[in-house]
Formats: sequence, structure tokens, C-alpha cells
Amino acid sequence: MTDAVAGLALVLQLAVLGTLGEAARRRNVAAAVNALFALAVALLPAVVGVVVPSVVIDPTVPLWIALAGFLHSLGMLGLYESVWWWDHLTHTVSAALVAALLYAALVVAFAPSTAVLAVATVLFTFAVGVFWELIELVAREVGDRFDVEPVLVHYGWRDTAYDLLFDVVGALLIVGFEVGVFVPVIDRFPRAAETLVVGGGGVVLVGSVVMTVVVWPVTEE
Repeated sequence: MTDAVAGLALVLQLAVLGTLGEAARRRNVAAAVNALFALAVALLPAVVGVVVPSVVIDPTVPLWIALAGFLHSLGMLGLYESVWWWDHLTHTVSAALVAALLYAALVVAFAPSTAVLAVATVLFTFAVGVFWELIELVAREVGDRFDVEPVLVHYGWRDTAYDLLFDVVGALLIVGFEVGVFVPVIDRFPRAAETLVVGGGGVVLVGSVVMTVVVWPVTEE
């Protein structure tokens, strides 16, 4: 079973590489940048396994990361526009991945009660989703300002609302099924877990406020 999961993860990693090649063929800079980033993140578990061989990574983690990257990379090649549910699926899978990481960090750093853990995971994931949507807005404004293709695409406020809704769905799946695949890894680095929660929360909060102050007046023009 483990070999099958690892094999499927490899297939998806190669598929992400394929989207990178297709983006390059189309000379689609935004899709190429996103595919390159997705490929780098998809290969991260393998890099961690080499650098810190004592860390045991659940075989579903590389598969999950590669799936999220593949969905996003393929979406950037046109499926976000042509398949109405593609963005919803991608946000659910990606947000669940983020939520699982936050879930594990909260468990290791603070060991909260089940109820607090669930609420904190969902709220934190939602905040990260807001942060991401603001980054998309900034990318659009930068593209407009310098007359270049934005690396990320913002599809409007209705799409943003749906994105955040499916971000919450992804987080609810994690807390509902108590998915702790990242706990064994993060448990090896308890200080990093606390930094991820506190420091990451600070970055998301401050970054969101700054981007709102910068972007909101522009969007009102």
C-alpha cells in the first residue's frame, strides 16, 4: 500500500512537471511560475527526508502536496475558467493541507482541548485564506501598474467569497476526521511549532492589515 501511495505521488509530481512544460510551451509566465513553485513544494518532503533522515513522513503527505500542486497548476492553464468547480476543489484540497499543518502545530505547541483545537484550526485557516486572497489582489494591482501579466489571478469578490467558503470546508474536514499526519514530524520540532503558530499568525495579521490599507483604496477607484 505504501509503495502504491509513493508511486501515485511520483506520478503527480511528474504531472506537475508536465504542467510546467506546457506553460513554457504556451509562454504563459503566470502558469509557469505557479507550476514551478508547486513542483518545489511537492519535492519538499523528499528533501526533508534526505536532510533529516530520522524524520518519518507519512507517505500520504507527499501525495497530498503533489495533488494540491497539480490541481492548482492545471487550473492556471485554463481549468479555473472552463470548469466551474475546479477552483472549489483546489481550494478545499489546499486549505485542508494548510489546516492539517496548523492542526499539528497547535497540538504540539499548545495541546489544547478538542473544541479549542477545532475552532482555532478553522479560524486560522480562514485567516490564511483571507491573506491569500489579498495577495491575489496585490498581484493584480502590481500587474496593472506595470502592465505585466499577474502571477496570481483575482476573479472578483464573488469568487473570493466562494474561495473562503471552501477553505473553511477543507479545515472542517481536517478537524472532523482529526487528521494528524503532520503531528509526528512537527513533534520533533516543538519550538518550530510554536513559531509557526505565533509567528505565522503575526505575519498573517499584520500582512493582511497592510495589504488591505494599500489595496482597498485602489479597488475603490
